[in-house]
Amino acid sequence: MKSVCFYFQVHQPYRVKRYRLFDVGNDAEYFNDRSESDLNNRRIVEKVARKSYIPTTALLIKLLKEHPELKVSFSFSGIALEQLERYAPEALALFKEAVDTGQVEVLGETYYHSLAFFYSLPEFERQVAMHRDAVRRIFGVWPRVFRNTELSYRNDVGHWAERAGYAGVIAEGWDPILGWRSPNHVYRPKGAERIALLLKNYRLSDDVAFRFSSKNWSEWPLTAEKYGKWIEAADGDTINLFMDYETFGEHQWEDTGIFHFLEQMPKEILKIPNVNFKTPSEVIAHYDHKDEVDMPHIVTWADTDRDLTAWVGNPMQRAAIESLYSLEDKVLARNDHKLLEDWRRMQTSDHFYYMCTKWFADGDVHAYFSPYESPYDAYIAYMNALSDLQLRAGR
Repeated sequence: MKSVCFYFQVHQPYRVKRYRLFDVGNDAEYFNDRSESDLNNRRIVEKVARKSYIPTTALLIKLLKEHPELKVSFSFSGIALEQLERYAPEALALFKEAVDTGQVEVLGETYYHSLAFFYSLPEFERQVAMHRDAVRRIFGVWPRVFRNTELSYRNDVGHWAERAGYAGVIAEGWDPILGWRSPNHVYRPKGAERIALLLKNYRLSDDVAFRFSSKNWSEWPLTAEKYGKWIEAADGDTINLFMDYETFGEHQWEDTGIFHFLEQMPKEILKIPNVNFKTPSEVIAHYDHKDEVDMPHIVTWADTDRDLTAWVGNPMQRAAIESLYSLEDKVLARNDHKLLEDWRRMQTSDHFYYMCTKWFADGDVHAYFSPYESPYDAYIAYMNALSDLQLRAGR
């Protein structure tokens, strides 16, 4: 049997408002833009829930009931769950209903969708524990498979996840790392003993997440029948299809046909002989490790480089993130809940992504996701807010 393993990322950051220099020392509310701009966090969550989360999850529940063989998995950032509870409870209720079918697995990650693993392991572990507790409280399940923020992975992430008791960890199936090998197998991190490494099939994933509505794409229009044939032709044990959940209805709008594609996809895949659906935990339990994979350097799922340069590739980004983590001891020593919460919200990887100055296709993607007019506007707002945070921390 060959398996199809779906994993959807659900994440919404708290965006820093247009925080000005003369706000420093006078305004400790960094995320409360109440205007109609793209920095109004409530407005954005409500819009994404209306366009994507609610219709997609309602359709998914229908499909799970129609096809008991269908399995999917989700990774929710903790701050996304917070905002759904506060601003879009209908969407969260649907996610709970989907998980309650028993056909949906919830994965572990950092609560604040941060890059803390590479800057502060103790803070990283605190955030993972916070996320685990939130998942347990909301969904009544315990994450068994881990994915680090932005699929950022290196050998030591796999080693940490093994020590922490996870059955598996997820990473990008990047060609320069794999060489002749296929991402469509279960692997083991180099130097690990038990934990499994699941690799994203980025070509088949990105056909849906990025290329689906592109009329310049040679395969447009993409139908569920055509996609099923690509799945059938793929070699290996498990086809890991990992993408942002906002693909459905937000990045690919309803009028592109994305919901019809999703509705038809399970039926087309189930037509294929000897193909089924599995969650990540089921894949790990069912297939043996094919080989070990060595990733001595950080690999992510972003940009053509597939490294951390989307977040720390220029001096602005590095200055921002290094200044932020340098405050850790002072923030913790203050024992101030709001200060700690603000510091952690400012760790969310999106803030640094908005400061990226890459050009060409990568730059277009960054501009699409950014609510700021330019990377420099993102940097100025962030650093002004960080200056205020430094004052509050007593630096």
